[in-house]
Amino acid sequence: MNFDTLIIGGGAAGLSCALVLGSAKNKAFAQDKHIGIITHQKTSHLQNALFNNVLGLTPGTLGRDILESGKQQLQDLYPHVVQIEKEKVKSVEKHTEGYKVITNKQEYISKIVVIAVGYTSLMTIKGLESYIEPHPRAVIEKDRIWLKNTDHLIAENLYVAGTLAGWRSQFLIASGSGAHVATDILTLWNGGKHTKVHDKITA
Repeated sequence: MNFDTLIIGGGAAGLSCALVLGSAKNKAFAQDKHIGIITHQKTSHLQNALFNNVLGLTPGTLGRDILESGKQQLQDLYPHVVQIEKEKVKSVEKHTEGYKVITNKQEYISKIVVIAVGYTSLMTIKGLESYIEPHPRAVIEKDRIWLKNTDHLIAENLYVAGTLAGWRSQFLIASGSGAHVATDILTLWNGGKHTKVHDKITA
């Protein structure tokens, strides 16, 4: 299966990236784009999160509920975004058409890849080793990592989002990072013209 953009990780950053990309479906430059997300969530820090200080979320909201409702929101609003369940990414390799993403079950080719998994040192996706460094915004005792990048870009058409991009482990920061990457991709698809997607109330 081939994609124009494939997102790896179904946490705050990955789902936010997918939602923004999916919401551009009626834009001429995005209508024919094939988007996918590998919704691996077991290592997401949202599994144990409780939210009282997040704008727009009812105090007491659980992170694990957001993980499930986020996938459902994506399915309900933007079903053209392919959700790939129960697969773990083993490696990301450079390919003539972009990147080859190999999971424990399948192989995918994508022009653009977004890495949006957790920032623990247990991250074991082969092909990314040369980009791994100690996390710049985490205490050294926690042994957190980041993928060295410039404004979320690791290499040509290879992005990283969320805590693995070097941001602090805060829900809104990770979500915003994923949205940031999505708008960068939309801008790329739109021939370099800065692009964002808003829904508006119409009379």
